[in-house]
Amino acid sequence: MAGRDLRTLFSSNDRSIAASEAFTNRQAQWQAVTAGVAEHIRQHMTRADFDVEDLEAPRRNILVFHGVGGIGKSTLSRKIEASLASSEHRPVQWESPSHPEERTLPVRIDLARAAGMDFERVILTIRLAVAALDRPMPAFDLALRRYWEHNHPGEPIEDYLRRGGLLSRFSAAAALPQQMQSALSDVAQALLLPGTVGGALGHGAGALIKALRERRQSVRALAGCSRLADLLEAEPDLDALSFYPHLLAWDLARLPADKSALPVILLDTFEDTGDRTHRDFERLLQRIVWLMPNAFFVVTGRNRLQWAETNLEGQLDWTGPNAWPSLVSDAAHSGSGVSGRQILMGDFSSEDCEDYLARRLSRDGQPLIDEPVRRIIAERSHGLPLYLDLSVMRYLELRRSGRQPQVTDFDHDFPALIARTLSDLTAEERHVLRSVSLLDAFSVPLATQAAGMDHDAPALRLAERPFIRESSSGVWPFHVHDLIRAAMRNADDGSDDRWSEQDWQRAAQRAFDALESQWRQDRRSDRAVLVGCLQQGLLLARDFRLDLGWLADAAFQYVGDSIGEPLTLPAADARSSGGLQTAADALVETLSAIARRQHEHRERTAGRLSAVLASELLPDDLVELATYYLAKAQRDLGLTDDSRRGMQRVASADGRLASAARRGLAHLSRLSGDFPAAVGAAGRLGWEGRHHRVLGDVWWVQGDMERATAAYLAARSEAEEHGAAGETAMVQAHLAFAVSFADPLRADDELDLADRLLSRLSLRSSEMTARIAALVRDAGFDADLPDRAAVLLADIGASGISYAAVKLQLALCFQHAVLDAQDDLTTAITRLRELTQSSDYAYYVEIAHFMAGLPFPEHTTRARWIDGERQTRERWRHLVETRRSRLGTTR
Repeated sequence: MAGRDLRTLFSSNDRSIAASEAFTNRQAQWQAVTAGVAEHIRQHMTRADFDVEDLEAPRRNILVFHGVGGIGKSTLSRKIEASLASSEHRPVQWESPSHPEERTLPVRIDLARAAGMDFERVILTIRLAVAALDRPMPAFDLALRRYWEHNHPGEPIEDYLRRGGLLSRFSAAAALPQQMQSALSDVAQALLLPGTVGGALGHGAGALIKALRERRQSVRALAGCSRLADLLEAEPDLDALSFYPHLLAWDLARLPADKSALPVILLDTFEDTGDRTHRDFERLLQRIVWLMPNAFFVVTGRNRLQWAETNLEGQLDWTGPNAWPSLVSDAAHSGSGVSGRQILMGDFSSEDCEDYLARRLSRDGQPLIDEPVRRIIAERSHGLPLYLDLSVMRYLELRRSGRQPQVTDFDHDFPALIARTLSDLTAEERHVLRSVSLLDAFSVPLATQAAGMDHDAPALRLAERPFIRESSSGVWPFHVHDLIRAAMRNADDGSDDRWSEQDWQRAAQRAFDALESQWRQDRRSDRAVLVGCLQQGLLLARDFRLDLGWLADAAFQYVGDSIGEPLTLPAADARSSGGLQTAADALVETLSAIARRQHEHRERTAGRLSAVLASELLPDDLVELATYYLAKAQRDLGLTDDSRRGMQRVASADGRLASAARRGLAHLSRLSGDFPAAVGAAGRLGWEGRHHRVLGDVWWVQGDMERATAAYLAARSEAEEHGAAGETAMVQAHLAFAVSFADPLRADDELDLADRLLSRLSLRSSEMTARIAALVRDAGFDADLPDRAAVLLADIGASGISYAAVKLQLALCFQHAVLDAQDDLTTAITRLRELTQSSDYAYYVEIAHFMAGLPFPEHTTRARWIDGERQTRERWRHLVETRRSRLGTTR
């Protein structure tokens, strides 16, 4: 399974280190090969109606593995060849193939430029592999001999094979000259030519061609090959040679069943056949595949084969989905019944990475690289085998320095990753790749704009590369392989067209501007587009110290609907480390604090926003943003005076959040029990100040659930008209709360809607309002309600939302009043008084007395009720009595 790795062996003087060329996993790829081979044998070696000379039938005799450089394609190709040749070379984790071993004839051809493989050598390699069958291939050998004498006069083919190392590679190669000579002698004898055809093809070819065209009995063994005469008659040049595989396929098809075998031809490093503009070598190789339908081809390379695309018509001989149905992309043939055979080789799993590293270097049977180092290498590799191999060499290099490598030694990017990635890209593709490495995700238009180009072709070509991953989720479909992106950004780039720091800075500004265009041109106002542009723009501004520009507008739109889904922002790079340094740092922290406030204690939110304001890094309009949300957090914490000062400051500035701040002041009036002031303020707020919601919040505490419900319904309709999903969900939670007091049956539906609206968002305070509403709905009916309340109270404590604890305690008072549980009610009122001793929400204590029909203590501060205390008392008492009347009925 693992041979000696000579490169590693010669990297250390320590002879006790065992260096193995570890091979890991790839069972799925092996299964694809064996399944393809087995199907091909069934279709082309056992069917009586298979016609090797049918040049119009679709071809399904090819399997493609493509993937980023260093993913292990060549290793896989070598292992497949060895495993098909002999079961003893097959990895133990690979299943036995369903076809008999002796029915396959594997041969691997390395097309890498360094291997020096030209088309002549490809043809000869295939013929040498077939020589193992120990049968002459007369049609092919005749044509090959004529080609050879014309293009290599005076040079015996066996001398060429020996000099090129091909004779030593194939055990049966020595028999090839004899097989060819036997076929030629048979034809010469049949035509009564002197000597052999080989010695007389120059002037004897005409006689053979004439005999073939007349289908003479003397050459009946060859006359069945309908195109042999035409190929012998054609000028014996490289173009003609590329059609000779048809003759070899014909020869193979004539073999007796017990002597036949399926050639499995593995074409490795296919990307080195040329670029996608000059396809001359690729055209010749495609002819081999098409003209040998009774052979099976396994192609490995960096790029997906494009043969099934119609736009290549004219560049290659056979193109389109009808010609190559198995090469059609998955998206195109999905549901058609066609099994796609273009397989992207994925990264190693973390377990495979550690397994590779454990077996790659060992001493006395134990892994040389210790477990913590293996783990960090595996994590940083993102599953790329090349990174694992480079890390192994770095490990040995560090050992040569006389010290034991540590975990910190592998916080490292390798320039070799860049070299391997860029090696077969055009200059324009390299430019686009560097540009999009600044982005988490991109589309072709975004990539083109970020690269500063006026045409999409380079971005389109880049999107097809295997190190560009595609996902159907998210705003943009493409992203650069994580490891390659990190190397592109951070490693020392030694390429000739490497970028300077100024180049990267200009690219960052282009990408930043491109994101602005994407956001501003989004006519649907898709929140996912907003968040995507904002997130990527913030990172660029932070890492490259760009002016905030459009980010201020985007930030206000982000917070405008109170949805608050968290922005996922990675840690700052070295240029932005050390706390808040730039306006971008401050804005990132501001938006992060605002988004996380639904998941953190409000004290944490207030502390983060206070630190941002203390840094004085934000421009004035964004100072307003941080101040407003700090004031909201302070209100939730019960810091009413601080909150009021912040809200007044924002309202006085008359900026974008002035209406929201005036709403905040109205809420503060309500908290203090000054309800007429809150109602008066609501009349001046309009939609921007959420006037209907403010009124609903005032009316329910008056015990007027009908007016509160009407206000909340109006607020919900207005929010829906404006497409404000967060506001809609928030209002629905308040509506459910108000309805739960008056109509438990209707509350079921309202709570169900609230749950559905909130489930798609992250609004913690509104979720708590809905959970309290469920308690109110069940008051008097559920004996477990106090236990449920205790669980909810713990969650409220973790959030730091003080008013939710007060509202929960009021719900418990309602429960005890309905049940006339005087002792529990007394305890609950006492607790309620403790929670409101700062005077905020002190009127909740009055409401609790109203519910129970108890007199309110004399000489106590009273709220300013809209309709007076008596009518408010009657409404709350009526709600309790109505609930009591429902007890004992089936809900």
